[in-house]
Amino acid sequence: MNIKVGIVGAGIGGLTLALMLHQRGITCEVWESATELRPLGVGINLLPHAVRELAELRIDALLADIAIETSALAYYNRHGQPIWQEARGRAAGYDWPQFSVHRGEFQMLLARIVERRLGPDTVQTGLRAEGCEAAARGVTVTLRERDSEGEGRTQQRTVDVLVAADGIHSAIRRQTHPPERDPLRFAGRMLWRATTEAAPYLDGRTMFMAGHQDQKFVAYPISEPARRKGRSLVNWIAELRVSPESLHDDWNRVVPRSLFDHAFAGWHWDWIDIPALIAGAEAVYEFPMVDKDPLPRWTAGRLTLLGDAAHPMYPIGSNGSAQAILDARCLADCLEQAAHGRMTPEHALLEYEAERLPRTAAIVLRNRLNGPEQVMQLAHERAPGGYSDIDAVIPRAELEGIALRYKRLAGFDRQSLGGR
Repeated sequence: MNIKVGIVGAGIGGLTLALMLHQRGITCEVWESATELRPLGVGINLLPHAVRELAELRIDALLADIAIETSALAYYNRHGQPIWQEARGRAAGYDWPQFSVHRGEFQMLLARIVERRLGPDTVQTGLRAEGCEAAARGVTVTLRERDSEGEGRTQQRTVDVLVAADGIHSAIRRQTHPPERDPLRFAGRMLWRATTEAAPYLDGRTMFMAGHQDQKFVAYPISEPARRKGRSLVNWIAELRVSPESLHDDWNRVVPRSLFDHAFAGWHWDWIDIPALIAGAEAVYEFPMVDKDPLPRWTAGRLTLLGDAAHPMYPIGSNGSAQAILDARCLADCLEQAAHGRMTPEHALLEYEAERLPRTAAIVLRNRLNGPEQVMQLAHERAPGGYSDIDAVIPRAELEGIALRYKRLAGFDRQSLGGR
């Protein structure tokens, strides 16, 4: 059975899905609202279960050329005292690494590979999805043409299957799940994100988090080319509790560091100078920490959702991009069954939803409880003034249990990754 898939959104999830469909002999097109793809954003982490999927697409070596292979994850309290540290990726015995990379550079890498393997017309920019409706044997999507001068006429495309991978503000999700019944949920915390070139800290490949849920700083290096030169391009996130009125619609806006830098003025320890990192950034971007309640369904006929369009989650546990990649793998496998006539496309989408919806819903809800980062909150609540012995505050078995439970939930514990 010949199946043509339309993908709304040329982000990480949409481009990965295109590569996976092509690998299985399924035709697709990708429609992107931006008039051109540019390397926007800051850092992301790709955990071993996601890197395994990228390795099967034969792009892990290309990723390794631009990304840092993360060696460890370390947690500290707001005084700079260690709470918990664990090896990551191959350093922890996995068959696949964990990578930290600039999101925009990774997206552009995927776009180049899609163009090379699927053809230059596969990703079509300047087309914003405005809605869709069921067709006789598929889905018809309405696309608004956009260029540097503004917006133009609409056009319609009909495909056998439509996948909305257009992010947390998905127009397709708004149609199937109206915003008044599917609102954004604000955590009451604001994130300020940036990158700073600096001297390497620790081993030059460690990700660290410090503080607690209302005052937190996260940093990790994201550039292998910078590391080869003896420098470190550090992605960092400062997070503070703010008033509910702070939620705004102007996402990804550049703001002055004076909004938050005073809260971290004393965070200068013998191995890291956090005020210097903050001061060294060229531009700081502001993001409210939001998610949405898990949906009862993603699929309607031959339409389904993927990635942030399906399950927006707090950026906790380094799982957003990884779960979009896992969505793409599962959906491509199900559509392959439909392409071979073993099930209908409608059945294939329901199989995908049955596998992925409950898994991602659990992560969304666990991230609201701080996921694996709850170790910092426990240390703060039990010993706000600091400690001389972390084992007396949080026993090692408790720390190990928190880390392992989240890995199992998200699907990247070593036992789960031992085989398909």
